[in-house]
Amino acid sequence: MSGIPRQAVIRVRDLCVEDLDEVVRIDASHTGESKAGYWNDVMRNFLGARPGSARIGLAAEDEGRLIGYLLGEVRAFEFGSDACGWVFAIGVDPGSLLGGVASTLLREICGRFRELGVVKVRTMVRRNSVDVLSFFRANGFVGGSFVQLELDLEEQA
Repeated sequence: MSGIPRQAVIRVRDLCVEDLDEVVRIDASHTGESKAGYWNDVMRNFLGARPGSARIGLAAEDEGRLIGYLLGEVRAFEFGSDACGWVFAIGVDPGSLLGGVASTLLREICGRFRELGVVKVRTMVRRNSVDVLSFFRANGFVGGSFVQLELDLEEQA
């Protein structure tokens, strides 16, 4: 058996503020930048939401170690959109990539969204993030009914 990596036993639980350091570590491993202040604000505001809130933070663990996270919420106010689930942050420990962690977290949040009466889930991905685009497409995501537009204010100056 030596030399063969062990398959992770993924346990999903609610994300908590105590997971902050591991979320920062995982995010930094992908972005190359430690954004502790940003993640502190996100997690304290997001996870400190009132009871009954439609905000969901999930953690994936293997043997008690955080190997992935996902944050999402139900929103219904943008541009006449019906209530839908939004996935706005997902990250997996580099040592656990391609082990089903992100897909497990995505299945869990979709189940929770269904329980809240949601029938659509949305996210935004940089068009040059081929690995992230591939992940969402492999999990059934397709181009949606809205088009994201932006204006660069520095170019307008």
